[in-house]
Amino acid sequence: MSRAWAIFLARKECPMTDAPPFHVVFAIFDRITQLDFTGPAQFLCRMPGAKVHVAAATLDPVMTDAGFAIVPTISFDDCPQGDLLCVPGGLGVPAALAATPLIDFVRRQGAAAQWVTSVCTGAFILGRAGLLQGKRATTHWGYTGQLPLVGAIYEPARTVFDGNVITAGGVTSGIDFALSVIAHLHGEDVARSIQLNFEYDPAPPYAGGTPGTSPEPIVTMMRERFYDARAAEMEAALNATA
Repeated sequence: MSRAWAIFLARKECPMTDAPPFHVVFAIFDRITQLDFTGPAQFLCRMPGAKVHVAAATLDPVMTDAGFAIVPTISFDDCPQGDLLCVPGGLGVPAALAATPLIDFVRRQGAAAQWVTSVCTGAFILGRAGLLQGKRATTHWGYTGQLPLVGAIYEPARTVFDGNVITAGGVTSGIDFALSVIAHLHGEDVARSIQLNFEYDPAPPYAGGTPGTSPEPIVTMMRERFYDARAAEMEAALNATA
């Protein structure tokens, strides 16, 4: 039995340990995509030693782009230094790029965190905070063309590691990113046990989910109806806050 696996089993039986907590900090803002946040949060909170902090500018409920709110657990001012910082994306990212308290918080946390991470378009907030310069990175497929605007080099992958910076692609990629981090820190057995715990065994009813695996007419329709305009909005926001 590996040491990491033994620690994991011991923690499940006896949560009180002498090990210092591993602080996982999520920086949230109005109109985040809740699954960008809740997907990895659900998995990372089961990682041995993890203590999750949901940080926002204030303790007021933060509206998601699904129409319901999430209540932060701590303010930016009171949040401890994270061992792992994660920034989710969402429809609110273009506006959030101009939110000085958020960008300053991400910059401060990112400067000292062991791991600096994002899900989906949260990559652009990392980039605006100066944390993606010269880094290989990914984001939601609809916005990959904008990554060079924050100094990043696009790499087509679901999860991209570059040093201590980890970026995940669109939305559900956040779960894969979380499992990859857990395996990196605690071994594959621990990651597999958490994967089994949540019965994460993706078997979608349709092939697709990426431009390369989806029918071309659907890709074209999604670009024309949604992502051409949203990418232009993101580019304008990035240029305005450069």
